[in-house]
Amino acid sequence: MYKQIAANKRNTVLIMLGFILLITAIGWLVAYLVDDYYVVGWVLITAAIYAVVQYFLASSLAVAMTGAKEIQKKDNPRLYNTVENLTIAAGLPMPKVYIIEDPAPNAFATGRDPKHAIVAATTGLLDIMDNKELTAVMAHELSHVKNYDIRVSMITFGLVCIVGYISDLGIRMMFYANHGDDDDNSPIGLIALLVVSILAPITASIAQMAVSREREYLADVSAVKLTRYPEGMISALKKLATHSRPMKHQNSATEALFINNPLKKGFINNLFSTHPPLEKRIERLEHGKTQF
Repeated sequence: MYKQIAANKRNTVLIMLGFILLITAIGWLVAYLVDDYYVVGWVLITAAIYAVVQYFLASSLAVAMTGAKEIQKKDNPRLYNTVENLTIAAGLPMPKVYIIEDPAPNAFATGRDPKHAIVAATTGLLDIMDNKELTAVMAHELSHVKNYDIRVSMITFGLVCIVGYISDLGIRMMFYANHGDDDDNSPIGLIALLVVSILAPITASIAQMAVSREREYLADVSAVKLTRYPEGMISALKKLATHSRPMKHQNSATEALFINNPLKKGFINNLFSTHPPLEKRIERLEHGKTQF
């Protein structure tokens, strides 16, 4: 597991560098079209400011988008005590606990670090899970916190948004830019910008998907390590597969946060889903039971 954590950290750094190069490339092409290379600097500065703002506000936005409500121990002792016991076992600070009024069984974690973490569960999840399964699910979410997956998810989400914004800006610039009065100007810059502006958001989404899928596998394994009970995680995933349904408040921006894909099923959603199939996750845990 520790080798997998190290590999994920390396891959995350490489993906972040790839995002920076992608943003720089789009900025350079826009600068070429308007014949003003200061544009590259402004693009990078704007992207950095956006990333910082998003870093501090993303968890609040996620809570607002999902309709989650914070609870105290008296509001739902079962969920609160489960999270509290797991945080003690994992050596983590107690996160804020939220409940989402939604019949779809699901849960998520967010926050910029363990000291500012949030974990949430839907009423649908609480209804169908027994205590051991609920413990496994919340151990999965707290594993995202302990492994700093919540930070990576927030940063990746922010960078995907930046790439989309700059790509949209690039396409608009393409139609209005006038690269001097020289009739011999090559259209290569325009063509390159068009191609990059179309492909960049797709590439960014695929990168986000790759990061999230590997971290879901890792959180499953980490949850088993924390609870010392693989059957609980396997049983919980099987119930999620059986009772899976779209959530009422759907938003592709928060999809990667949840333990199970909260979006309506469909070819496109499945193709670009940030979650590996539940069957694959169950298969990995079944295969590794003897190693836990």
